[in-house]
Amino acid sequence: MSRPLPAAEEQRLRASFLRQAMLATLGAELVEIGHGHAVLEMPSDPRFTQQFGYTHAGAVTTLVDTACGYAALSTMGADREVLTVDFTANFVAPAAGARFRATATVLRAGRTIVVTRGDVHALDDAGGEKLVAAMQATMMAVAPPPTPPVEPVG
Repeated sequence: MSRPLPAAEEQRLRASFLRQAMLATLGAELVEIGHGHAVLEMPSDPRFTQQFGYTHAGAVTTLVDTACGYAALSTMGADREVLTVDFTANFVAPAAGARFRATATVLRAGRTIVVTRGDVHALDDAGGEKLVAAMQATMMAVAPPPTPPVEPVG
């Protein structure tokens, strides 16, 4: 388990998460945030399935990429934001479940580059869980833009 963040820092990260329209569309929630650690969850939704009825890899990678981003952001100063530089996702089982949980941790945090790891588990209604994907992602600390390049909807 990671160490807790100061209340103001946690509030800043949670406010940032709430500005992400893509994650709101997926029904994702920031369940837990600590220094170098983030947990996101989203429900299964038939709008985000592929041709066989499994949750689409795009939705799964969006969830875990975002978890990795917030784990990285939690190690940076308040004057920094984060952008994904690179990620590799390995799918080890079909994404079938009632909910999905992405858990991310920081492997190494530098001044500019942060390397993270994330796992996605499918959760069933009986409390079971199954690993469906693993990601390694590289994040970069950047100065926030003076104004958003595109105004978020909502």
